[in-house]
Amino acid sequence: MGLKSPDPMLTKTIRSRFIHAVGEKVEGCTILSVHVVIPPNEAERRRGVYDYEVEVPPAVEKPRAARSSSRTPAPARTSPADYTRATPEEMGAVIRRLPSR
Repeated sequence: MGLKSPDPMLTKTIRSRFIHAVGEKVEGCTILSVHVVIPPNEAERRRGVYDYEVEVPPAVEKPRAARSSSRTPAPARTSPADYTRATPEEMGAVIRRLPSR
């Protein structure tokens, strides 16, 4: 039997104006590579812009809870055809109309 290869590593790109080194953590992800989009310019006091390719940790799946028969069913949602607007008397408020401009 052959060995099953691990799942391919998931990556994403994060753009930042702050410099980080390969191996650091950014937004909970490990930096794999750095690409300079706009280099910093000290004369203009401008920061650089950097793209970081980071390894995304695998998402944790929550186990699905078995539906118990003791739960009450959710109330049926009303469709727009079943809905009627409240009249001013039902709302108990005064309707103010704004003049046209």
